[in-house]
Amino acid sequence: MTDDIWKRAEIESPCVKICVVHPEARLCVGCYRTIDEIGTWSRKTPEERRAIMAELPGRAGQLTRRRGGRLGRTAG
Repeated sequence: MTDDIWKRAEIESPCVKICVVHPEARLCVGCYRTIDEIGTWSRKTPEERRAIMAELPGRAGQLTRRRGGRLGRTAG
């Protein structure tokens, strides 16, 4: 049995299985989608998905690294 049955002709999810929501930007640090976009992804049209996918690279700059632990103490 192959997975060919489950393949669909639609845009795939940008999920990279790093599902952590940034506490300030409220974006997933793996795929840059909002919680709402993630939750409604399967119900979105291919056009809606393409529009979101086009926006994702520009969202990366909204995430700032959290400065804690040793790195936070040694940064000057």
